[in-house]
Amino acid sequence: MLQYTIRRLLLSIPVIFGILVVTFVMARSIPGEPCKAMLGEKATAEVCERFTREHGLDKPIPVQFGIYMKDILQGNFGKSIRFSRPVSDILIERLPTTIELGLIALIIATVIGVPLGVISAVRRNSAVDVGTMIGANIGVSMPVYWLGLMLAYVFALLLKDTIFWLPPSGRLSAGLAVIPFYEYYGWNLAAGSASQTVAEFISNLFIVNSILIGDWVVLGDVVKHLILPSMALATIPLAIIARITRSSMLEVLRQDYIRTARAKGLVERFVILKHAFRNALLPIATIIGLQVGTLFAGAVLTETIFGLAGVGRMLYEAITARDFPIVQAFTVVIAVGYVLINLMVDLTYVFIDPRIRLE
Repeated sequence: MLQYTIRRLLLSIPVIFGILVVTFVMARSIPGEPCKAMLGEKATAEVCERFTREHGLDKPIPVQFGIYMKDILQGNFGKSIRFSRPVSDILIERLPTTIELGLIALIIATVIGVPLGVISAVRRNSAVDVGTMIGANIGVSMPVYWLGLMLAYVFALLLKDTIFWLPPSGRLSAGLAVIPFYEYYGWNLAAGSASQTVAEFISNLFIVNSILIGDWVVLGDVVKHLILPSMALATIPLAIIARITRSSMLEVLRQDYIRTARAKGLVERFVILKHAFRNALLPIATIIGLQVGTLFAGAVLTETIFGLAGVGRMLYEAITARDFPIVQAFTVVIAVGYVLINLMVDLTYVFIDPRIRLE
C-alpha cells in the first residue's frame, strides 16, 4: 500500500511540472498587452514601458519562468497586477466559495446519479431505464449557462411568492454577516502566520465556519444560496455518472458469478449490492474523480451567472484584464487540485479491489 502510494505521488510530479509550464506559456500567449488592458488603450508608450518593467514583463520568457518557479517553490504566487495585492490573499478569499460549490454539486451528482444508474441497469429496458437515459442525454446536452438562467427565472421570479423561492445570486443575504470562528472564540493569531492563513481559509468556508460557531441562521441562508448554482453545475456530471454506472452494472450483471449467486438462492438485493455493485465500482469511482475537472470548468459560467465571488469568476476577469499572476496561480491551483483528486481516486482502487495491492 505504501509503495503504491509513493509511486503514484512520484508520477504526479512531472504532471504538475507540465501544468506549470503549459500554464505559464498559455498565460503569456493571451492576445493583447497587459498595460493596455489595465490602463486603457490611451496609455502612452512611456507609461507602458514603465508598467512592463515594474512587473518584470520586460525580461526574457525563460528568465520570467525561472523567477516564477522559484517563487512557486517558496509558496509565493506573486502580486496581482490588477489589484496590487498578493495573489495568495485573493486565493484565500475566493477558493473556499468554489470548493463549497463544487463539493455540493459533486455530492448531488453522485447521490442521485449512482442510484439512478443502478436502478436503470437492474430494470433494463423498463420505463424507469428509458426515462433515466433520456434525462441523462438531455442533461449532458444542456448548456450550464442556459440551465442556470432558467433555474434563476423559475425559482426566483415565477415562484417568488411561494415557499419554493430561492435566491438567484450572491452567497449571503443582506443584513447577515459571517463571524470568523477564531474571532468568535477569541483566538489571538499572529498576523501573517501560517495558523492565521489556515484559519482565514476555513472561516471563508461559510458552511464549515457556521457549523463551528453554531450559527444556524447563516448556515441555512448559505445553503439556500448554493442550491440553484449547485443544481446547475451538477447536471452534466450527474448525467455522465448515471450513464457510466448503468453501463458498468450491465457488464457485471452478465457475469457467471452473478448467475451463480442467484442460482444459490441469495436475496436479489444482496446480489445487486454485495456482488454486482461492488465489482462495478472501479469505473464509477474513476468517472466521479474525472468529473471534478468538469465542475471546475463549469464553475466559471456558474459563478458568473449566480454572482458568486469564486475562483472561476475571478479567473475569467483576470484573463480579460491580462492579470498573469492570478491566471497562473488560479489555473495551477485548480490543476493541482484535479491531480490530487485523481490521486485519491487511484488510492481508493486499493480498497475497492484488493488485487491492486499485489501489482
